[in-house]
Amino acid sequence: MRVYAVSAGMVPVGKHPELDIDELMVRSSIEALDKVQELRPDRIIVGNMFSGVSSHQEHLGALLASSLGYSGIPAYKVEASCGSGGVSIHNAYIAIKSGESDAVLVTGVEKMTDLSIPQVTSALVMADSNRYTASVGATFISLNAITHRLYTKRYGVEREDMASFPVISHRNAIHSPHAMFHKEIKKEDVISSPIVSDPIRLLDSSPVCDGAASIMLVSENRLSKLPTQPVEIIASEVAVNLFSIYEREDPLIYDATRVAFRKAMQKSDLDIDKIDFIELHDAFSVTAALSLESMGVSEKGRAPADASNGRFELHGEMPINTFGGLKARGHPVGATGVYQAAEAYLQLTDAAGKNQVNDARIGVIHNMGGVDTTTAVHIMRRVN
Repeated sequence: MRVYAVSAGMVPVGKHPELDIDELMVRSSIEALDKVQELRPDRIIVGNMFSGVSSHQEHLGALLASSLGYSGIPAYKVEASCGSGGVSIHNAYIAIKSGESDAVLVTGVEKMTDLSIPQVTSALVMADSNRYTASVGATFISLNAITHRLYTKRYGVEREDMASFPVISHRNAIHSPHAMFHKEIKKEDVISSPIVSDPIRLLDSSPVCDGAASIMLVSENRLSKLPTQPVEIIASEVAVNLFSIYEREDPLIYDATRVAFRKAMQKSDLDIDKIDFIELHDAFSVTAALSLESMGVSEKGRAPADASNGRFELHGEMPINTFGGLKARGHPVGATGVYQAAEAYLQLTDAAGKNQVNDARIGVIHNMGGVDTTTAVHIMRRVN
């Protein structure tokens, strides 16, 4: 059974004090559903990381189904830390692929700005081991800072080159209607921004924000008479890595990314040179570099130089983060993977406006939970 995306909806990423988590979910869901009014979902999956902490609300699948007026269908939440959105799409994919569902609404949501920064920091470190990480004072940012320092020391990477990743993301976000930031930045801005966990600086980091995104997936049985252009999901893979970076043979190899990407490419029967763009999990600059290298897009230690040389620009050889990525679109953690899928859907239906990649036919989505602890990779293809 083939799987297709047929519509998407996105709440602009930012601060939404006027909306609770239910209202965020409903807004993006209705936008996606309104485009295919003939279609009733037979399953609802919600991606979210820490609604119990931020909103004192769990049971999000049933909550969204009830708010939309649906009963009698499966509806549930999927949690895989910052990879919750991507893993939710994978669950929808296998539900359709197996024949258990014909139409699945996937919504990712996170409401982070109701918490203080220390509370957000505490919630994010739940992506790692409470016993061995949080209990000794390590944070999610500091874990990534360890890999950043090791990376630059091993490969002799210039700070200016590493700063290219947020520069690219901000440039792409300028014309992105759902992005949090619409301001271009320079390498010097990144390098001179405040340190948040040495050597990671503020502009190396994705922001604290709220958001919700939705995408409708259907089987080939439901394609007829739909008014929207479909995009096929030709592969969807999830892999896990050893939980702690201290247990890994080499913390600079993202093994979950490597395995998920390799399996997805094998199932798609594609070579890297057939990929037209990648929506990349750039929670931090070093995350972008290590992800590209673990996928084999760049050689080890070369991704920052490739970024600096223009390879990953919107009209470069391999465009990344075409609507701003996590850094500039924003990273409402449990929703990020669904935003990526919605953005890929826009690219592959020629609906990306000024962010359009020329002749985009194949797109890759890469969504990570923890420090590459759980990673989802999806490959989407234009139908005609």
